Amino acid sequence: MQDDGRSTFVVGDVHGHLDELLAALADAGLVDEEANWSGGDTHLWFLGDFVDRGPNGIGVIDLVMRLSREAEQAGGQVQALLGNHEILLLGMHRFGDTEVPSDFGPRSFARSWEMNGGQPADQEAVTDDHVEWLTNRPAVALVGSHLLMHSDTVEYLVWGGDIEEINEGIQEVLTSDDLVEWWEVWRRLTTRHAFRGPHGADMAGHLLAVLGGEQVVHGHSVIADQLGIAPALVEGPYEYADGRALGVDGGVFVGGPCLVVPLPWPGKPDLSAEEDKELDI
Repeated sequence: MQDDGRSTFVVGDVHGHLDELLAALADAGLVDEEANWSGGDTHLWFLGDFVDRGPNGIGVIDLVMRLSREAEQAGGQVQALLGNHEILLLGMHRFGDTEVPSDFGPRSFARSWEMNGGQPADQEAVTDDHVEWLTNRPAVALVGSHLLMHSDTVEYLVWGGDIEEINEGIQEVLTSDDLVEWWEVWRRLTTRHAFRGPHGADMAGHLLAVLGGEQVVHGHSVIADQLGIAPALVEGPYEYADGRALGVDGGVFVGGPCLVVPLPWPGKPDLSAEEDKELDI
């Protein structure tokens, strides 16, 4: 619930799973049986990674774009952040298999796109409208006491010391033809786990002190991996780092739930795991 009394929800990584997203939004009362906005003045934020690894990433983007218009007419808001897979989609669309100058072996957006679940159908369906809409999405947002971002990383600070600078810095790259800088956005936003381990709470606290808010809310890192459990056992978001971080990526692309999470999150899952376990990126 926001200060003005309106409800706020966040959605983590969807990765092309449109049907699962629609079911989760319907369960939360935010869309009706015809997939139209029914959330009234509710605020809904998507934390990025609409595409790759699933069958209909562009369909997810189209839904979010449409719900944004419908919610605005109803006095609500539907907004979205950039995820690292949006950078990958756009980079593939713009640069394809052009080699990125590197001392660390062959790199290209096409190679990374294929390795990270890129879907040819998404690339074929991308329009100029999609490109313009995605390019204009922020990377970071402060909503009440919650600092929203896609990736659980402090790399955002490379582009600035406040939210406006970060968003403008990344947008400047995405409106340029600088392949090396594009690659840096992709590379840095693939990093993760900054808020885990013995220093995780301090890292989250530092980021919050710089950018504002009392809790980082992120996607990107699958909750099941964080907890060391099967994805199907995930029942809700993962609050950790002494309460300074909330992970909301249910891992829908590996059989976990598509989570629609109210903010503030009212409780913690009754699960635990080793915070220093090494995980694959």
